[in-house]
Amino acid sequence: MPNKMTRLSVNINKIATIRNARGGNVPDVIKAAVDAENFGAQGITVHPRPDERHIRYDDVCQLKKVVSTEFNIEGYPNKRFIDLVCEIKPQQVTLVPDSPDVLTSNAGWDTVKHKSFLSEIIAEFKSKNIRTSIFTDTNFKIIETAKLTGTDRIELYTEPYAANFKMNKEKAVRPFVLAAEKAIEIGLGINAGHDLDLENLKYFNDCVKGLNEVSIGHALISDALYFGLHNTIQMYLKQLYKPE
Repeated sequence: MPNKMTRLSVNINKIATIRNARGGNVPDVIKAAVDAENFGAQGITVHPRPDERHIRYDDVCQLKKVVSTEFNIEGYPNKRFIDLVCEIKPQQVTLVPDSPDVLTSNAGWDTVKHKSFLSEIIAEFKSKNIRTSIFTDTNFKIIETAKLTGTDRIELYTEPYAANFKMNKEKAVRPFVLAAEKAIEIGLGINAGHDLDLENLKYFNDCVKGLNEVSIGHALISDALYFGLHNTIQMYLKQLYKPE
């Protein structure tokens, strides 16, 4: 079996969404995270939003006690989020430019416009030995400026790839191939996420060189309704193996 692979971080927000729909603690978000790790996940991702409509801030505190792989907290860096990350000290924080009212992430940072803002926040996180990642699109100028903020990695926003995959997968993946090459050239690590699934993940992973990690939530949790969480995580992991 090939021994080189991109890491899979499972975003468990959707599990919290189901729990919150009825109140109580079913399904148990904390147990789901532990189970996901036991089933092969190499990281757990959460995205606490100001309205706590899925993952709650208290969930993040509880997860810190049990997550034994890589804990990745993503979100918009307002004061409450920054304070939470500094308290929890996850292995990675991913900064996204979401306003509080958006349904889901829908764009990367304009790192040129927000360079000073991001640089200040990233410096604070790095002073606490937290690896940082910035959500970006494939624009070279955006990626080059991301490097100037001091971030360790970028997370490529893959919705455009997923949206165009069925029409022309070679064309859809090309900007991401070039973006990854640019990131590697200037010394940035590469994550990816948004709308990656069992249909399009393997092709993306095979084409995009240097990919460190993918964060997948909505599609994976949806697939788990049919295949079970254990089987689904194994299915996603199989898409991520690469030959030497």
